[in-house]
Amino acid sequence: MSDAAVLSIRNASKTFGERRALDGVSLDVARGEMIALIGPSGSGKSTLLRSISALQTIDAGEGVITAFGGPVQKDGKIDADVRRTRTRIGMIFQQFNLVGRLSLFTNVALGSLGRIGFWRAALGFWPDETKHATMAALHRFGISDYATQRANTLSGGQQQRGAIARALVQKAKIILADEPVASLDPVSARRVMDILRELNRTDGLTVVVTLHQVDYALRYCDRVVALKAGHVVYDGPASGLKTEQLIDIYGPEFEDVFWEGAPT
Repeated sequence: MSDAAVLSIRNASKTFGERRALDGVSLDVARGEMIALIGPSGSGKSTLLRSISALQTIDAGEGVITAFGGPVQKDGKIDADVRRTRTRIGMIFQQFNLVGRLSLFTNVALGSLGRIGFWRAALGFWPDETKHATMAALHRFGISDYATQRANTLSGGQQQRGAIARALVQKAKIILADEPVASLDPVSARRVMDILRELNRTDGLTVVVTLHQVDYALRYCDRVVALKAGHVVYDGPASGLKTEQLIDIYGPEFEDVFWEGAPT
């Protein structure tokens, strides 16, 4: 792991049955980067994020994942002290992962769970710091008017902004976002991507986001990592990713659906 890296993946593999979702993946993520993970469905993008966040184990063997200089997992086992590391990593999901019957305020305040304890949170005994941080995050993302509303009554874009606000209350230093705009309309999707970029550039958070929309990857992220069949096939500046490489990654049909103004 380099001195500047906050995440390091070395020789990580993950097998599901006979399918190798990750095949010896190695990657360093520097502090303050905003990286897009792209690639066709089944290429290993979500598997990689879930492995980094210790939501699943990688295969036993040489694979090692570290964050902030400390172990997350190795040899197919989650590190016993991973909970402390995970409090600094916020995970954003495609389907928001909010508790629908709870208010938006409560969902966002739950970002402080790792600091205040389960029972205090379950009883709604929020410290003043959590209350202020929650309302500040909701206001920042334009959803404070919905604080008392049940999460399942909100639009997809509002819920996703709530999920990002929860990561802010969590005081995460790294945000892993797994297809955060896949289920959103174009306007909501752009707003969510604008928020992630703002958190990266203004707050200095490290952001790793998986995207199916290659144009978003090139527009919002300076670095792009492309996966294909569990292998890293491109890792470099967004400006260096050319149309012929994208066709190689996604297949010849990609050119037929590519947007106007594609890189050449």
